[in-house]
Amino acid sequence: MAEVEFAPGQHTTEAMTAHIIWMTTGLGCDGDSVAMTSATNPSLEDIVQGVIPGMPKVVVHNPVLAFENGADFMTAWFDAEAGKLDPFVLILEGSVPNEEINGEGHWAAMGVDPSTGQPITTNEWIDRLAPKAAAVVAIGTCATYGGIPAMQNNPTGAMGLPDYLGWSWRSKAGIPIVCIPGCPAQPDNMTEVLLYLALQLVGLAAPIELDDALRPKWLFQRTAHESCNRAAFYEEGDFATEYGSDHRCLVKLGCRGPVVRCNVPLRGWVNGMGGCPNVGGICMACTMPGFPDKYMPFMEEDKNAKVSSNVARFTYGPILRVFRHRNIARKYDKEPPWRRPGRSLTTGYTPRW
Repeated sequence: MAEVEFAPGQHTTEAMTAHIIWMTTGLGCDGDSVAMTSATNPSLEDIVQGVIPGMPKVVVHNPVLAFENGADFMTAWFDAEAGKLDPFVLILEGSVPNEEINGEGHWAAMGVDPSTGQPITTNEWIDRLAPKAAAVVAIGTCATYGGIPAMQNNPTGAMGLPDYLGWSWRSKAGIPIVCIPGCPAQPDNMTEVLLYLALQLVGLAAPIELDDALRPKWLFQRTAHESCNRAAFYEEGDFATEYGSDHRCLVKLGCRGPVVRCNVPLRGWVNGMGGCPNVGGICMACTMPGFPDKYMPFMEEDKNAKVSSNVARFTYGPILRVFRHRNIARKYDKEPPWRRPGRSLTTGYTPRW
């Protein structure tokens, strides 16, 4: 590989090792770690085995996937705090509890402080590691925006990582918090962003462009409705009446796709296959900052969607559908008349000589 010029303090890709300190000790279910094992483009194996040209060696420290356990596993956490794993990317999975209201105990913790013999809370690990991380990533809706643990009336005061660190927070490399929402996050979304960050750390990729909710724009700038193969049925006022086998638009069954920024209908779930509306399930808005409170009760038609869908259903939709399908049948499903056997040429061709 050709030598690349780097800013002072940076290394060549051959010499660099990027560590991923992946905390699953937020309030969550480890679903994002499990989902990531099904990523294919790129796969987790592609990243950790270094088969992608130009990227540095990547070591992932994730308690769900690790062989080590106990004190052996926690060594990476203490090494990162001591500056021995530089650069490293800090990832949080699960929402951040409010330890200021924990009473006499704690909400979430991982490992034991050798000096006190007490558990080290998730909040304390964030405080220790975030200022030293080259980049900080929140994965899954619990970590990004609080998710289900942060619903109204929850007892833990749960919140997302941007709420805890601040929405304008920057890493020591000047990178904002990168949010990859989803419940769980789409597998390839996770590995693609990790690959992007690894290349950014060695100067081979531009900074990630984020939207106002700190999501990568190239993944979340389109709504689920704009990417859905059922969207044209909405335009024609043609709506599904049951989940699963009915191929029409699911809005009247509670789908929130028109207002949700998510690429699952386009990207699928594994190898382009699956994904909520692709298999007959509604979009429940799990990539959005207001999930789940703003979208409940699930499986009931949204009031705003009801107005727009009824307009499409009872005014222009049926007219558009009838004339469109009539036009297809009369004009576009017919072959040109010259495509048939016979003694004369009827294509309109005129010999030049």
